[in-house]
Amino acid sequence: MLQVHPILLVLAILLVTGARIHAQEDPETDVVARIQALETEIASLRQATAQSTDVPIFHPTEVCEPCVSSAAAPSRFPAVKVTGFFQADAGWVHQDVANQIALGDIQDGADFRRARLAATGDVADNVGYMVEFDFGFPGRPSFMDVWLEVRDTALLNNVKIGQFRHPLGLDGLTSVKELTFIERGLPFAFLPFRQIGLMSSGANEDLGTTWAVSGFRFPTDPFGGQIGDDGGYGMASRLTAVLLEGSDDAVLHIGGAYSLIDPANDAVRYRTQPEFFIAETGGAAFVPTGVPSQVPVFVDTGDIPTNTANLFAAELAGTRGPLHAQTEVIHALVDRMGASNVSFSGVSAQTGYVLTGEHRPYNHKAGVLGRIVPYNDFGPCGGGAWEIAARWSMLDLNDADIRGGRLNTTTLGLNWYLNQYSKFQFNYIHAFLDSAAGVDSDADFFAVRAQVDF
Repeated sequence: MLQVHPILLVLAILLVTGARIHAQEDPETDVVARIQALETEIASLRQATAQSTDVPIFHPTEVCEPCVSSAAAPSRFPAVKVTGFFQADAGWVHQDVANQIALGDIQDGADFRRARLAATGDVADNVGYMVEFDFGFPGRPSFMDVWLEVRDTALLNNVKIGQFRHPLGLDGLTSVKELTFIERGLPFAFLPFRQIGLMSSGANEDLGTTWAVSGFRFPTDPFGGQIGDDGGYGMASRLTAVLLEGSDDAVLHIGGAYSLIDPANDAVRYRTQPEFFIAETGGAAFVPTGVPSQVPVFVDTGDIPTNTANLFAAELAGTRGPLHAQTEVIHALVDRMGASNVSFSGVSAQTGYVLTGEHRPYNHKAGVLGRIVPYNDFGPCGGGAWEIAARWSMLDLNDADIRGGRLNTTTLGLNWYLNQYSKFQFNYIHAFLDSAAGVDSDADFFAVRAQVDF
């Protein structure tokens, strides 16, 4: 396209005018025709100039509008939002004689299970971040989600770098603020969970699918660090799909996951408590000698010399109206050093029903069940939302010469959602322990939690 600078236009007009006046032969008969020709040329030059207004000579006329520096919008970035939550727990324990002999006298207690503060936001339209610390976790304060994410990349979709929850396990990927019960089910003991690494993930809400693949160092300490003289690597992957979505907000979800771990120092260990945990307190020094300051581990494989460990997971979940349910199974296959392979398994199944009619929604982006929001907040105009729930979990850590024990738990729950951001939870947990010594024993826990998040 022709581009003419205003200065060149003036020069062209002067040259044309001078040339025509100099070449005049009959000013009386040709003057009208000459003026009309001159006006035509001037109009043509003006039109070309108008099409390139404010565009410098030799400057490209096409400007890529999306490619704008974030400095062009200093009022938007960096954007920051401060968030946080706490969970205050209290628990009462009753053990039979065999359980006391096997584990000691478990004490009643109260503590802050979690107390977190976080800053999250964006530094550009396609770059976000989160920096979260927990002041109730061992190693206080401890690194939780500390990452940056580049969204909508050409090949890898969303790319996250830092420390975060890796893609394995339906219960594990559900936010602790939105759990139906006070703790996750027993199969959670197998998860690599938060490690430092990189993940690529995406979701297609139209098709109802999610996918994620990650690589990480293993294991990561409470401060986000990892040093290993050998190995210390892992990967995890998860794929989910919505099988059906219908009336009354009905959703049926299915998913599968796989993880391969080459552990640092060539060892893995699986262990857990029943589905209640009283965190070790800062005042533990005042507890009399020999009195446990937290709920002890019920099942434990001990350190297993390991080349690699494989985790296989399958999950199923559904929600419709006030009813929701989910189940998952996780199987661990350990390639031992100098010995045959061993395998362990865990399974959980749970259901909940919201008595006041609210619906537990499905999170299409994360592939998990979401948060219950009361129709009427607790106050002058309402009583909040009430939910009942039940769960069965099993973890079997016995195979070959590894006698880690077998644990079954049955949990009954009652939840009171005062509003979208606060709730009280009441759990009764009955634990059946088949210990490594082959002795059966029982323990009962009654636990309560107060939670608020912002």
